[in-house]
Amino acid sequence: MSEDEELPDLVGGSTRSSNSTAVSGGGDQNYVSPSPDQVLENVIENVLYFLTSRHDRNAASLVCKSWYHAEALTRSELFIGNCYSVSPCRVTNRFKLIKAIAIKGKPRFSDFSLLPPDWGAHFAPWLRAMAVSYRALEKVYLKRMCVSDEDLAIAAHSFPILKELVLVCCEGFGTDGLAIVARECRHIRVLELVDSDITDDEVDWISCFPDDVTCLESLIFDCVESPINFEALERLVARSPSLKKLRLNSYISIRQLYCLMIRAPQLTHLGTGSFSTLEIVAQGEQEPDYISAFAACKSLICLSGFKDINPEYLSAIYPVCGNLTSLNLSYANISAEQLKPVICQCHKLQTFWALDSVSDEGLQAVSAACKDLRELRVFPVEALEDAEGPVSEVGLLAISEGCRKLQSILYFCQRMTNAAVVAMSKNCPDLVVFRLCIMGRHRPDHVTGEPMDEGFGAIVKNCKKLTRLAVSGLLTDRAFNYIGQYGKLLRTLSVAFAGNTDLGLKYLLEGCPKLLKLEIRDSPFGDSALFAGLHHYYNMRFMWLSSCKVTRHGCEEVARQLPGLVVEVIALNEEDKETNEYVDTMYLYRSLDRPRADAPRMMVRPPLIVGKALYKYKAGLPLAGLKISRSPCGSMYLSS
Repeated sequence: MSEDEELPDLVGGSTRSSNSTAVSGGGDQNYVSPSPDQVLENVIENVLYFLTSRHDRNAASLVCKSWYHAEALTRSELFIGNCYSVSPCRVTNRFKLIKAIAIKGKPRFSDFSLLPPDWGAHFAPWLRAMAVSYRALEKVYLKRMCVSDEDLAIAAHSFPILKELVLVCCEGFGTDGLAIVARECRHIRVLELVDSDITDDEVDWISCFPDDVTCLESLIFDCVESPINFEALERLVARSPSLKKLRLNSYISIRQLYCLMIRAPQLTHLGTGSFSTLEIVAQGEQEPDYISAFAACKSLICLSGFKDINPEYLSAIYPVCGNLTSLNLSYANISAEQLKPVICQCHKLQTFWALDSVSDEGLQAVSAACKDLRELRVFPVEALEDAEGPVSEVGLLAISEGCRKLQSILYFCQRMTNAAVVAMSKNCPDLVVFRLCIMGRHRPDHVTGEPMDEGFGAIVKNCKKLTRLAVSGLLTDRAFNYIGQYGKLLRTLSVAFAGNTDLGLKYLLEGCPKLLKLEIRDSPFGDSALFAGLHHYYNMRFMWLSSCKVTRHGCEEVARQLPGLVVEVIALNEEDKETNEYVDTMYLYRSLDRPRADAPRMMVRPPLIVGKALYKYKAGLPLAGLKISRSPCGSMYLSS
């Protein structure tokens, strides 16, 4: 599911009439145009049933009123990019036959404690509306939502044919709720708990699945930080012949992994759990033949986990390396020497995640072996601002030279050069996502001492398909001028510690017509730059500004001029709420409905202005010092 999909049009189609009754001018004078009902039937039969893209369906709904209503009647899948952008009642009143729904809640910065803990994004209001209107719902996908055990219980009883439940970066529920889902959702095929915060209620939820053969196809619980009843899990896997995806938590040892693999050789995606021996092994006891267990999984193409890896066991995965298209070692603190015997066999690899412990030497090995690589992410083991760091421009240059099909990269390092970034822009012109995070504030090209303007300028000039960009290092307004001039397809942009003046943000807002999501922190942009985007904010999903030079008056003015926006102001320290010249954080997003009713209890006082809303909070979590926070959803963020 794309991060950048548009919100479905929920306001209405064109007011153009579709009720003409005759054709004037030449042709058969006796011809009578079809009735509106006939037109509607033709549209449904010949057009709408063949439209699967949300963008195409949104466009179709704007043709006329008949198409607007017909599109609503034929839509079965719905995506809500911001749970506060539209009310649940508006959705259920328009769309009657939804079978799959995806809802996103909190902004990404909630992963880094930059929002009050009770900010909102509760699933309950949506669930109340859906439980009445969507009894035939089959798929639910939630991201960064607050979901309670009671919500899960209501969902299990309200959606009797629920087949897929995916909770990504969610919170508020525990193993009690999981037990209800396992027991009551008899048709469940996909249960995926990804990077969610799950309370240990000391409930054996794995044992609650039905005792007969299940239809499970995917079971992911690697984020569950509590012990699992392994015997129950083993029995569940054995009676799930359709199981293809299984990702285990860190309480599963490599010996237990062996037992599961023997029972499920049909797996295509496997999260290994700890990948070390957690049990006490008697002296002289022979270990299982892990190599044969992996060799038996001939369909395995995706491997992850390695939560507490013992590198001595890495040789066990050799038999499947040649077939892997995805390998995630982002929890495995291994060296280049330990990586090389594995990666040299991964010739089909398209996705690779790793820690920077593999060093430039390890990335050079990746470059030599993985010619079909499409996505690379390199995370830091330790984020030290003043350290040399094990990866640098050397590794980036090697990847660009050897992996020319690369489409997406997230790269953390302590030092970089313009030359290496320019080389990547030329060697990998198909890049869609480029996120370079140079740890430390205002780091220049470490060879020439120049700003990193030319490097990022080359990326937006030469990578014509680029839709997502994250910039860092020492950057002047020139870099933002390049982005505004050439980044015409950019949809998501993240900026930290960059820019000289308000001109930088003006270049972005005036030059990037497709920009949907803009995240900026610790940059000098003020009210003048904020006002430069008044023409574009209605087209954006959100804009986040923190530790910039935007004033409360500026936020008030935006809310006054654009009543279709919600403007939230967050104060980090209550004592500064009235004295600070600049707001700590501004979160701006579009909405079709009135301001939300579940504003946090931490609201300091009633908002001063009209418009959609202006909220002001204290976050209670002041930031001090420079650090790297690991995002639960597989990314990282530089915070101060």
